[in-house]
Amino acid sequence: MPLTAVAIRHIAFEGLGIIEPVLRQAGCTPQIRDAGSDDLRDMEPLAPDLLVVLGGPIGAYEDDRYPFLADELRLLERRLAAGRPTLGVCLGAQLMARALGARVYPGPAKEIGWAPLALTPAGRASPLVHLDGAAVLHWHGDTFDLPAGAERLASTEPCMNQAFALGRNALGLQFHGEVDGADIERWLIGHACEIAAAGLDPRTLRADSGRHGPGLREAGGRLFADWLAGLDLG
Repeated sequence: MPLTAVAIRHIAFEGLGIIEPVLRQAGCTPQIRDAGSDDLRDMEPLAPDLLVVLGGPIGAYEDDRYPFLADELRLLERRLAAGRPTLGVCLGAQLMARALGARVYPGPAKEIGWAPLALTPAGRASPLVHLDGAAVLHWHGDTFDLPAGAERLASTEPCMNQAFALGRNALGLQFHGEVDGADIERWLIGHACEIAAAGLDPRTLRADSGRHGPGLREAGGRLFADWLAGLDLG
């Protein structure tokens, strides 16, 4: 049976990126569900072999303003409790942390731009080892506490919890290891107000994406392929 995967997307230009060709190479055509327009309440939490929850410009704690977040949290709580394969990116990782009982809250400052990760020993023993020394894209203002029982895999100076794993089947990435640098123009347009408010120059982000994007495409592809190969699909 081919692998089945569902990705929950919060904003059109923050898609699967380099994860999609890895899934297709594994014989999987991922299904996209758009949070806020597709009704997530009719989704069977344990049915897909893999659930990917992608990024977005809202807080994981803002379910009073964005009620669909409560539906995502219910999905994640069920999947994580059952040990079903789950991958979260940025907002998705924050929602995973919250579903596991950890606190999500505004960080000390926004972290936007390309920078390398500091891998922990657990990170070097994980598929994240492919990112050792590589710059990745950071684009977040919130952070989270490490969930109980999870292993920290990576940090940066502004953000202690950049990646965590809970067993073989749950991986949360605060950074954007999925982004294809060739797509950065859509990010620069979509996040133009945030970029300006942070005092950043889109020309710098564009140039850095051109410089670091190819390396992340290669290293990130190996990361996701290795993680996918190591899943326990039951």
